[in-house]
Amino acid sequence: MDSIRIFGYKSFKKLSVQLHSINLLIGANGAGKSNFLSLFEMLGNIYEKRLGAYVAQVGGVDKLLYQGRKVTDRIAVNLLIAKSEYDLALLESDGKLIVEREVVRCYDDVCPLDLVRKNVITEFQSESSLKDHKEEDLSNYISQIRKFHFHDTGRRSPFTADSHIVNDAYRMYEHGENLAAILYRIQREKPMAYRRIIRVIQSVAPYFSDFYFQPTEADMVRLQWQDKYSSMIYGPTDLSDGTIRFIALTVLFMQPWLPRVIIIDEPELGLHPVAIEKLSGLIKMAAQKGTQVIVATQSAELISNFEPEDVLTVNQNEDGTTINRLNSEELAHWLEDYTLGDLWKQNIMKGGQPR
Repeated sequence: MDSIRIFGYKSFKKLSVQLHSINLLIGANGAGKSNFLSLFEMLGNIYEKRLGAYVAQVGGVDKLLYQGRKVTDRIAVNLLIAKSEYDLALLESDGKLIVEREVVRCYDDVCPLDLVRKNVITEFQSESSLKDHKEEDLSNYISQIRKFHFHDTGRRSPFTADSHIVNDAYRMYEHGENLAAILYRIQREKPMAYRRIIRVIQSVAPYFSDFYFQPTEADMVRLQWQDKYSSMIYGPTDLSDGTIRFIALTVLFMQPWLPRVIIIDEPELGLHPVAIEKLSGLIKMAAQKGTQVIVATQSAELISNFEPEDVLTVNQNEDGTTINRLNSEELAHWLEDYTLGDLWKQNIMKGGQPR
């Protein structure tokens, strides 16, 4: 995605942002980082024709409209992806959101004929029609939108769930509940990629030997592993919170079937500084392979491993949330002696701080 414009969504009264291959959002608690990520989550649900269900899931239209329906009656979003443009307007109606207008514009010689003839694909409908119109750039990107967060690592966390070695192995789920099935598929189909994943995990957890897979007769598999010093089989609850999160992050960013976009909220939670440095490398590697990465973070250590142009500051004022990208030239003098994280903590960079 090259750019996004947002009107009337949550804390965004009006916003226009250029997106790069790596986008690290920093800012105070409540500034709007998670709101920005949630917009992509909403777009993914809209593409799958689940707008009504999503509105109900988040608690109603007032949770989505800027300052509620008394102030705002519609949400508008504009996306520019490669040579395609997508305009979406959602209108509040009787406590629900409907698709007021949906427009696709294609700036390529190979546009589908239905898009050449007619840009407007939906007007005043309960759900989107985008999935029915095969515009490659838009469909490939939006259909792969998932917001990942691996926060839950308790005894009943998603990592403890059994997953099917076929049905659950196509893409990684948002909370990591099919991690075992994804790893099992990688081991069987892409053994070299699997060995690389194991080596990265071992660089943070030297005691880790390998995963242990024993599918049941029903083709279900659970996440199990072995260490280097015993023959015992362990489960995910035998790993520290930081280690199981790092394993999930490693698989997410090193999987052979990388999605077009990875969106993740606070991936640094519970990670050792060495693991955060490794995570930075994983993000860069995925971006080099063509995956756009959008991250909300509170980690000064994480952003210190990136260039200023990879970082966006998120702030909120009387006109809502604003997002601005850092500039290397403005920080060049400071970066001779300090890291980006240092500048953030010392309130030297513009934005991204509590007010």
